[in-house]
Order: sequence, then structure tokens, then C-alpha cells
Amino acid sequence: MMQRETLCNTLAHHDGSPLYVADPAPELGRRVEVFARTADTLGVTRVHVRTSPDGEPHFTEALIDRKAEGETWWRASIEMVNPECGYRFLLHTARGPLWLTAAGLSRIEVTDAADFTLAAYPPPPAWAADAVIYQIFPDRFARGCPEAQVLPDWARPAEWEEPIPYGRPEALQQIYGGDLWGVADRLGHITDLGANLIYLTPFFPARSNHRYDASTFDRVDPLLGGDEALKALVDRAHDQGVRVIGDITLNHSGDAHDWFVEARAEEGSVERDFYYFEGDDYATFAGVKSLPKFDHRAPELRRRLDAVIARYPAEFGLDGWRVDVAQSAGRHGDVELNGQVARETRAALGEEHLLLAEHQFDASAALRGDGWHGTMSYAGFARPVWSWLARERSDEFWGTPGPIPQYGGQDVAQVMRSYASRIPWRSYTHSLTLLDSHDTARFRSVAGRDHQHLGAALLFTMPGLPMVFAGDEVGVEGVHLEDGRRPFPWDGAWDQETYRIYRELAALRGSREALRRGGLRWLHADDDVVLFERAVPGEALVVQVSRAGHAPVLAPCELAGLLGAPDLNAGEPIPADGPAFHIWEVVR
Repeated sequence: MMQRETLCNTLAHHDGSPLYVADPAPELGRRVEVFARTADTLGVTRVHVRTSPDGEPHFTEALIDRKAEGETWWRASIEMVNPECGYRFLLHTARGPLWLTAAGLSRIEVTDAADFTLAAYPPPPAWAADAVIYQIFPDRFARGCPEAQVLPDWARPAEWEEPIPYGRPEALQQIYGGDLWGVADRLGHITDLGANLIYLTPFFPARSNHRYDASTFDRVDPLLGGDEALKALVDRAHDQGVRVIGDITLNHSGDAHDWFVEARAEEGSVERDFYYFEGDDYATFAGVKSLPKFDHRAPELRRRLDAVIARYPAEFGLDGWRVDVAQSAGRHGDVELNGQVARETRAALGEEHLLLAEHQFDASAALRGDGWHGTMSYAGFARPVWSWLARERSDEFWGTPGPIPQYGGQDVAQVMRSYASRIPWRSYTHSLTLLDSHDTARFRSVAGRDHQHLGAALLFTMPGLPMVFAGDEVGVEGVHLEDGRRPFPWDGAWDQETYRIYRELAALRGSREALRRGGLRWLHADDDVVLFERAVPGEALVVQVSRAGHAPVLAPCELAGLLGAPDLNAGEPIPADGPAFHIWEVVR
């Protein structure tokens, strides 16, 4: 592959982490100190910070805060006049002015879309930044009380080791018998891994094993143990320091949902307004007739959905929700209520709970800080990682026609920085990062075993809330999204090396504040290697992930090895082998 220019932002840097922003959750009217660091080789003589209170351009001159090791740290104070404060740095040099935005350094004017952003909206719950998320597809995780299950007429019973008939209609009706009692019985595995937040895919009654076609929101599916099982699971999880969030769709219901049944039966019913009807026909999600789409213009629909959102935390102890296809909720033709849905859902949930949303593409418009706390980072994390590490080149890439793109490490850094630059730092760090999920093939099946380990290193060391899809940690495979939902191999062979790596990375993240709350500074990126820094006041880590062997990169400073990495002096070559990852602590 042709060598391209290395992406590097060591000449000047700022992000929204505590190292650069004194108060990441300011109240309206408060002043906040912000810091920028510039390399002395850049020759910066003055720095201004540009804001736009009430839309008016305003420049504040920064002062030198300190100098150290060939760098100058600049300090300025900005005022939170509006709920959102966009700002950028103007660096004066002998060669001319430079703009520093979240997209990096630029000698030319760039749009405001990449400005750093502080928000005065209430922050996410304080506990969320420490989360390691474990996603569970309940039917496929563990059986707890199979003798209590009475299968409905649509269900096809399957043995635990039976292959999934992926690509065939009956795959969605295959029931393996996992339930919430089984999850409660296996909490020890989750805590041993180092996860502390369970994300359950839907638990409402439905007519499929994925349950995104809910037939009611009033109760937990009896196949999963009913209301009693959910309460017991949450109580036991909380006793072990593990939180639990549920999964709900605010975009559609199933066609067997009691609201939709009433809407079809009675044209004059209040439920008729819950959906988009045109005669006997109705709008759907993705053209699937079993998934009628909600019309959020109906006040009673919003009231009922808000009641569901609030009820399960209040009565069952849920710690939040993940919202399915959130990018579509409240959108249909000329109806645009997506932002309102997000804000009202968050108000109904309450600020002590976490609200995550699924979004397939650029979610910047939905992540200003007053709605969803974060999204699933498909576009900003998973897709670039797949594009760098995948070995299998399929004819489709997460619904996009054509094969998986082939990225170099510099492409990964550029794509990740591009998406991160468009949202407030707080939304970026509270978005869910993932290698795969119940909606994809298993990452291991497209990347291979060694590259899965590299992906895990990125997952646990980059900003965001890392999510492990149950089974990834022991080597479960799956070449298709349905095949990826294979039952957990409790009695089968585990890849112990993969399990060890996941546990060590989760433990490292849990023990290092820099990995949970630190800033992100790209130090080097080339076709086969990326090198970045995560730092908070008093602690800095350097992470290297190498896809293959590469030209030597020199250590930027003295580094103490972690997880078996060698100690290095400043200027010594960093290991150039691959595939491999190495993590160091900066010696101060």
C-alpha cells in the first residue's frame, strides 16, 4: 500500500478533557478556563480564543500558563453566555496565523462545525464514565428456568448447540431458551471479565427472538422469566456493583402491539393517531410490515412512551435505556421531531440515568447535550476499525453496498477525529464504542483472531464507553448478523488467550483514570501503526497498535511498560513488530 503523509497533532493540541478544560460541566453564566499546548518548534508568539456569545464574534487573549519540555501551555477564560459555547484558538506565528479546532490545525479558515464545544446542559450521570458495557441478547446467553417456559405458536425450539439458520426466515423464530434468570445466575462471569454495566436487548413480549417487534410495553416477556426475573436480575446485579440498561424502540412497535391492534380495529380510537395510516395501509420501519412506525405528533403516544421510559427505572431499578434506531424516531416525510423525542425522553428518564441512542451515521445534530447522552459509535469507531483490521472482504459493509474499505492507520485516525470533532467532548466520551453487536457479524470472523485482539486494545483504550458483545471475550464467531447471535458456549471450548486479553484490558481501564476520562492526542499514524496518548492531570498513557511490522517509531519520552510492554527511554525505538499492541505509562 502506498505510504501517505503521517497524521500527527503534536504541534498543538486541545480537547474537552480535564487536562484542557477546568470545568467540563459548567453552568450557564459561569466562566471556564481552557488550555492549549503548543510545541515551541511551531513558533507561537500569541494566542487568542474566539467565541461567539449571542452570535457575536469575541476574541480573548490567552496568557502563558507554563512552559515545560519544549512546550508552552496557554490559558484563557471563556464565559458560558449560551447553553452551547463553540470556541477555537487562533495561533499567531512568524509564518502566519493558524486555527486550532477539534479537526486539528489549519492555516486557512474552516467552518464552525469543528469548533470545540462546551455545553451547559446537565451532564450524564457521574458513574457512566467508568462503565464497561456487556451486551446480552437474552435468548442466547444462558438458560435459568427452561422448565418454566411455554413457547408461543410462532416459536421454533432449538438445542443450545444447534446452528442458526441465518439468512432464512425461520432464524428469527428460533428460540434457544435463554432467559433473565440465566443472566442473573451468570453475573460472576460478567464481573470476572471486568464489565460493570449490562445492556440487555429488548425484553418485551414480541413475535421474534430479537423482540424489536414488541407486542406490549406493559410487562417483561414470560419467555424471559417475566417481571419477577427482571427485578431479581437488577437487584442481584446492583448488589455486585453492576448496573443494567434496557433496550426500547421509540420509532415503531410490532404489528401485534396492543396499540396497533386497537388502531387497526377502530378508526376513531386514540391509538389510531399513534401511527401513520393511509386508508388500510400504514408507514413502517424499513418497509417491514410487521414494524408499524410511530407518529410522534400524537400527544397521547408521547405521554405513554414517556411513562414506559420512567416506569422501568422506578419499578425495576433499570439504570437507563438504549434507544433502537433513534435516528429515525419522530421523522417521517415533512415531520421532523427527532430532537424533541430525544429531549422529552431524557426528561422522562431523569438525569441520574443513562440514555444512549443507536445512530448509523453522523449523529452530531443529535448530540448537542440536551437529548441523548451518546450514541453507538458505528461511524466514528467501529467502521474505521473494521476498515483497518478486516481480512474478509464481503460484498456488503454494514448495509453499504460493496466490500469493506481498506484503510491505513492514518485513515483510521482521520475518520475518528473527523466524527469526534463535530460533537461536544462530553457526548463523544459518553458514546458507546464497539467492535460488533447483535446487529453485525462477529468482528473475529471478519478480522481474524490476532486482529480481534488489536481491536480490543483500541476498544478499551480509546475514549468512549467500551461494549463487549457477550461471547466476544471467549472467541465466539459468526459470519452474519443472525449467525453472530450464537448461544454462549458455556460447555464448549473458550479461547483462553482472548479471554485473558479482554480481562487484562478491562482491568487496566478500570485502574487508570487516563483511560476513562483522559484526553486523546494522536502522536503518530501510518499504514500499519497508530500511536496515541490518553492523559489526565497527573497521569498519561501511550498506546501503540500495530497491524503489521512497520518502520521504527521513536518513543516521545521516557515510558514504563504495562501489560508486558518494555520500558523505553526517550528517543528509543518503539517495538515495530505486528500484529501487536503495547501500552506504556509516561514517566514524569
